[in-house]
Amino acid sequence: MLNLFSDLISTPPLWLQISLVAAWVSFILAIAGVVNHFATDDSEIVRKIVHIGAGHVILIAWWLDIPASVGIGASVVASIVTLLSYIFPLLPGINSVGRRSLGTFFYAVSVGILVAWFWHIEQPQYAAIGMMVMAWGDGLAALIGQRFGKHKYRVFGAQKSWEGSLTMALFSYLVCSLILLGVIGNVWQTWTVSLIVAVVATSLEAFSFLGIDNLTVPIGSAALAFALLQFWPLQ
Repeated sequence: MLNLFSDLISTPPLWLQISLVAAWVSFILAIAGVVNHFATDDSEIVRKIVHIGAGHVILIAWWLDIPASVGIGASVVASIVTLLSYIFPLLPGINSVGRRSLGTFFYAVSVGILVAWFWHIEQPQYAAIGMMVMAWGDGLAALIGQRFGKHKYRVFGAQKSWEGSLTMALFSYLVCSLILLGVIGNVWQTWTVSLIVAVVATSLEAFSFLGIDNLTVPIGSAALAFALLQFWPLQ
């Protein structure tokens, strides 16, 4: 299979890999801090900047072929920090103290699970699918739904909008298609798998009690894409 990411450069030293990932995370947090300073009346924008930007760490890890141990270790550290941030204001603007959601924690956990699973079998593209569906699909769905969602519906007490759900489906399909197009090419599996993943991811996003969708969407999307391409192997 063609892998457009790993062939771009030779693998740099481990210290440089870690430095690049840390620099990206710091860059995203810096942007969030600036936005939080000038838009204090809308903390949701800050959370979604981090939500979308942080997901791209998985692409950097794939591109640089970072060892699974580094990704899992970073996930453990991030999970601990996010748990503490629900009690102490460690990440102002990202987690509100007392906020009834564990979404940021689940986000960090999902990265570790995906890296542990798909790095082990040398199929990092599925981890990338899971995180990109989560980052772009869920992130933009929340922003669009809150600002332009006129047609509401409820799922187990959680209010959603059709505008937000359609945004989720559209961007989930787009990011999944782009990743599969770069890995397996322009074949029917690329478009069919992406469509199924988009529909299922949108359904999972509707069940967002306590932010659990930040765990179910990335893992469910990655697992589904992987399973479907085992069922429909390339000829």
